[in-house]
Amino acid sequence: MLYAIISDVHANIDALDVVLKRMDEMGIDDAVCLGDVVGYNAMPNECVKKISERGYQTILGNHDAVACGVEEPWGFNPVALTAAVWTREQLSKESIEWLRGLPDALNYGPFIAAHGAPKNHNTYLFSWEDILPHIYFTEEQNCNICFVGHTHTPAVFCTDGALAIGKQEKITLEPDRVYFINPGSVGQPRDDDVRASFGVFDDENMTFEMVRVSYDVETAAKRVRDAQLPRFLAERLMLGR
Repeated sequence: MLYAIISDVHANIDALDVVLKRMDEMGIDDAVCLGDVVGYNAMPNECVKKISERGYQTILGNHDAVACGVEEPWGFNPVALTAAVWTREQLSKESIEWLRGLPDALNYGPFIAAHGAPKNHNTYLFSWEDILPHIYFTEEQNCNICFVGHTHTPAVFCTDGALAIGKQEKITLEPDRVYFINPGSVGQPRDDDVRASFGVFDDENMTFEMVRVSYDVETAAKRVRDAQLPRFLAERLMLGR
């Protein structure tokens, strides 16, 4: 079965549309969204609708939790806070109800899906050292693969300390290693590559592939400016950071 692993859409409908199109072209059987469907960008309801209508299982991200009122934005920087408050005001009743129903993590058998750390979606996992305290979760779940988002940076971490940054590459996942894999961000990449990022997991052949897709970044940035969100959010889309 081919799973698309998407994360951090962040209300960027222009990026989401091209990713969904590429997924269809690739013959994806199902998809998992690792959270933060909303926040930062200008089209939150549209992104919620696209993902919910396709029936994709979705994890609750930290921006999702704040936007739907499950949590308050403690610790958000001023730009993120402004965007979170704006998003709360824009969300429809249907979007709020959908976001409030999202789980913190899911076990699919061959893999686990989370947003940040498996039991704390606010925790960033940038390195193997960051991941080490959370290895017990994979043991509890009897699974050696955990997909996470939140950092907006594609990466593959495995037990022996090896780190592979994905640039359109496919890797084979070995059964005797634990993997924490980040597919990067659909809607706000931060690895100096403006293209939308997602992953494809093949549970039959046990492979994972990083995929990058170009989209109309200028239109997405214009939507941010037109919504009178902080201009920095438009500028960072143009830089991929």
